[in-house]
Amino acid sequence: MSSTPSFIRRILSVWRRHQKTYFKSLIANGLPPFLEPLLFILAMGFGLGRYISEMEGLSYVAFIAPAMMATSSFYTAAFETTYGTFVRMEYQKTYHNILSTPIKFRDLYLGELLWCGTKGLMFSACVLLVIALFGLVQFPFALLTPFVGFINAIVFGAVGFFVTGFTKNMNNFNLFFTGFLTPMFFFSGTFFPLKELPDLFQKIAYALPLTHSVILMRSLSNNILHIKLLLHFVILCLIALPFGFYSYYKLKNRMIV
Repeated sequence: MSSTPSFIRRILSVWRRHQKTYFKSLIANGLPPFLEPLLFILAMGFGLGRYISEMEGLSYVAFIAPAMMATSSFYTAAFETTYGTFVRMEYQKTYHNILSTPIKFRDLYLGELLWCGTKGLMFSACVLLVIALFGLVQFPFALLTPFVGFINAIVFGAVGFFVTGFTKNMNNFNLFFTGFLTPMFFFSGTFFPLKELPDLFQKIAYALPLTHSVILMRSLSNNILHIKLLLHFVILCLIALPFGFYSYYKLKNRMIV
């Protein structure tokens, strides 16, 4: 009689399922992480950058380039745990089939987050490669940025699960992306320093997880190290906890009757 697979093996089996599905369409899935930063550099960096001398001691293109690693990982994680999760849960019934095996909901949830983190790492690494070819990062600390992308994706994966937990209609995700993620994309220090915002908006911006990811990415990409980076990292991780706990039990109750 075969024994039940170990906890780690069960989590990795969920991860492996997503990895195999992703690589079946490798060209379609793999091109956007390279093309999007390239278009941003050409349009925003070398286009708009012609009219902006520098920001915080950096050329404008060097200022925005590291932020693209953060936005790339946060968008892929948000899509994965909203639209992707909803389709697998409500239409494909993928999760119901997985839960009919020895895999428990805890294994499924953690496997999903691990895959989100992996995509965040991969997407950040793709962006890093593109911007490195343009000479917009400094090594060796820039090599740590994909790991920040890993954590960033897990954070936004938990946020995405939180939203999916009480979403009954997939069209409602439009409000999440338009009303929450898009403003965060613009007002998290991605395109201009936060000190240019009014005091109230600065405080709001520092409460957003993407802000801390952008600061970490930009600092590491330019070999700027200081003790406050540890604080930004801790805050980024702590933001995931309430979303993670709530979404875990909400989705568990929804999938397991």
